[in-house]
Amino acid sequence: MYKNILVPTDGSPLSHKAAKKAVQLAKEQNAKVVGLYVAPAYRAGVYEESIVPADFMSPQQYAARSKKTAQKHLDFIEKAAAEAGVACTCVYAMSDRPYMEIIKTAQRRRCDLIFMASHGRRGLSRLLLGSETSKVLAHSKIPVLVHR
Repeated sequence: MYKNILVPTDGSPLSHKAAKKAVQLAKEQNAKVVGLYVAPAYRAGVYEESIVPADFMSPQQYAARSKKTAQKHLDFIEKAAAEAGVACTCVYAMSDRPYMEIIKTAQRRRCDLIFMASHGRRGLSRLLLGSETSKVLAHSKIPVLVHR
């Protein structure tokens, strides 16, 4: 049924559990897995919403650090896929809107399923923190399987 499954991760234990289940599903479906990590975009400045203070690190240093973090999180997916004998490629991106990058990557990589975790936030914490999973569900034309 599925041939190419996108597995976004934020590196959390819940994402790891979802990745393991996604790999298991891929094995059962004889599908491939695409791992994805989306890092926040570099924003330096003097404003509070800046991720990086202007004098802290250069855009190149930030990119290198983000790539290292991404690889750490994506290694988990690669290892799980290798152990299960599932073909896997991993990519990372930088974006202020991770949900959009998840959808774009799924389209570019011709994925027919997005398999992602949900932290299950409710009420005020969901409103304040948002939910990338909810945003993907609301905007994706590709089926989304949510693991809790």
